[in-house]
Amino acid sequence: QVQLVESGGGLVQAGGSLRLSCAASGRTFSNYAMGWFRQAPGKKREFVARISFNGGRTYYVDFVRGRFTISRDNAKNTVYLQMNSLKPEDTAVYYCAANSDAYGLGLYDYWGQGTQVTVSS
Repeated sequence: QVQLVESGGGLVQAGGSLRLSCAASGRTFSNYAMGWFRQAPGKKREFVARISFNGGRTYYVDFVRGRFTISRDNAKNTVYLQMNSLKPEDTAVYYCAANSDAYGLGLYDYWGQGTQVTVSS
């Protein structure tokens, strides 16, 4: 089992920044790729970004590429999502997830409880 706890969400004005954190415990964090997802009200959960087990590879969905940065610190068992130039459409609950595939392919095995991000216009 891997337990994931997100933090760092909040209310920010459009154009502002937030950094989300996801602290992991349980099994060896560095064995897992990590991903960030989000779900807006009335919409399906969608993929945002992922990072490989050692941080060497990252991938972003088009609508955040260039604005968001995913990173990880395996010594701290933590993955981050730096979000810049936030837009109202980025408003959602953000979830981190762990994937036993080293590069984050396929299904994610463990999920956090989510943290709310609200961007005001």
